[in-house]
This record gives sequence, structure tokens and C-alpha cells, in this order.
Amino acid sequence: MKIIVDAMGGDNAPEAIVKGSLKARDELGVELILVGRAEDVERCLGSADRRGIEIVDAREVVSMEDDPSTACRRKKDSSMTVALKMVKEGAGDAMVSAGSTGALLTGATLIAKRIKGIRRAAMAPVLPSMENGIMLIDCGANAECTPEYLLQFAYMGSFYAKRMMGVENPRVGILNIGVEECKGGQLQHDTYRLLTEAQKQGRINFVGNVEASTMFFGGVDVVVSDGFTGNIALKTTEGVAKYLFKEIKGVLTKSTKNKLAAAVIKNDVKGIAKKIDPNEVGGTAMLGISAPVIKAHGSSNDQAFFAAIRQAKSFAESGIVKDITDNVEFMKISEEA
Repeated sequence: MKIIVDAMGGDNAPEAIVKGSLKARDELGVELILVGRAEDVERCLGSADRRGIEIVDAREVVSMEDDPSTACRRKKDSSMTVALKMVKEGAGDAMVSAGSTGALLTGATLIAKRIKGIRRAAMAPVLPSMENGIMLIDCGANAECTPEYLLQFAYMGSFYAKRMMGVENPRVGILNIGVEECKGGQLQHDTYRLLTEAQKQGRINFVGNVEASTMFFGGVDVVVSDGFTGNIALKTTEGVAKYLFKEIKGVLTKSTKNKLAAAVIKNDVKGIAKKIDPNEVGGTAMLGISAPVIKAHGSSNDQAFFAAIRQAKSFAESGIVKDITDNVEFMKISEEA
């Protein structure tokens, strides 16, 4: 298994990227192609064992200030652009980057290309829940969607949940303002109809509408949404989680008595924090692209990047791209629909 790595993407590149890659090489048995300014990558490697490590020189870097829609086109010798070209050409089995989300999405679409018949690629993070975790698709790649986009998101999310999350018959719901069939706007109504039909055909395990307040408590594995609504749900969830942990930390350190209590439950609290720590979770899959592409968090440290490479390895081994390719015909709606 060979993973192509954008060594210059993210806040902590290339140091954290190189360290995480070496850890992945040692613990996962993968080979790595580190794409970036050769001298910077070499410096970070230092005296480390170079076994299973290849360096591909790329002189430019896509920054957060670059226009996401044109960055990869303008910077043809950037680490991100070169890495995407390599995964497109089959030089590796998957590609990982912690660089600009918008640039990576656009670059993956234009360079690696979407699977034929897929209208839009979607970003699909897996969030913790009371059960096995939930996939939220889309979380921001597509602010405006059609019912066909959401139908395709549902299929792609189902394949991912089955292959990567181990859910035999993933339950799919539509993120909405209520559980009743009549809730939401035209997009939700039309998507509800399409997913109901897919359920009747035995292709999707559709469970109806899902509210944001209940999706973490079970009953659903894949939550389908337009990217605008999904991103708000994701960012709100992240913000509330950070707020609650900050408040809990304040309570547990408020007095000697509370500190003693904190010592007793310390490991349990760490276990909860680990579930939502981006350094442990990995990255976000870009579903619908013809090759496995993982977006690691922009602030990834070496552990986070190791987790993203681990996810990329599993993604490449899973057969999800083939699942999507083989089932595209069922994800389309006719002009008359």
C-alpha cells in the first residue's frame, strides 16, 4: 500500500507531516510518497531511516490565502497539485492533505476527477454518537444542492458506513427541522421521495427525517444534508462540545474537593475527549472522487496526520470507490423525474 502525502499542507507542515508519515510507515506498514520542497522534507527527515519513503520535489505551496477555485490551476508545481496528479495517474493508492479544504476539493474534482456519473463530490466526516458513530454528508462542499445530489450522498454515505464503520445495513436519514414527512422545504420533500423509492427497491435503508438534536443518540448511521445546513450543524456541534468541556474543566479545577473528584474520573473524561479529538479521529473523506482522498485537519499534529494516513489506507482497501462506480446507474434521476 502506497500513500501520497502533501507534505507542505497545513499549519504544522512539513515537520508534523513527516513525523506522522514515519509513524505510519512503522506502525501501518505503508509506503509513503512525500510531495513538497525536497530540502524542507529532507531537513525534517534528518537521520531517520528512509526505508519506504520517497520524496517528490514540488516547489510551490497552496496557502490559505489562495483562491480555492483557482489555486491548483495557478500553482501547477504545488505539493497539493502534484500529489493529486500522482494519485490520478495511479502512482499511489490514496492521497492525504491538511491543506486548504476548498483548494483540495476543487483540485480533486478537476485533477483526480469525479467518478463518472457523480454530480458532486461530498465531504463526509464521521462524528461520535451513542452507537457506532454517524456520518454527516455533506458538511460544506456543496452549499446549494439538488435532490439528485442528496440521493447520491445517501448512497455514497451508505457504502462508507458499511465498509469503514462496519454497519451491515446503514440507516440513512435526512437532516431536517422535524421528523414528519411534511417538514422542510422542496429540497427535503423531493429527497424524501427519492430515498423512499430507493428503500422500496431495497437499495437504501431510509429511516426518514432526523433532527440535529437527536442524531447523536442513535437510530441513524448516515445523515444526509446540503453542505450549507450540514456545515452549520457540524460547526455548532464542535462549538458546543468545546464550550461544555471548558465549563467542565472549570468546575473540576474550581476547588481542592473538585480536584480530588477530578482525579477519580480523569481517565473516563479523557476517554470522552478522545472520541472528539481531531488528532485521534483522522480526517474527512472526499466521497465521489475517482481515487481515495482524505482531508486532514489544518492544524494536524503528527498524531493527527498518522490517523489520517491510517484512514486513507483503510479507505483504499475498502473498495468504496468501486462500490460507488458499480452503482452509479441507481443514483441518477431521469429528466422527467
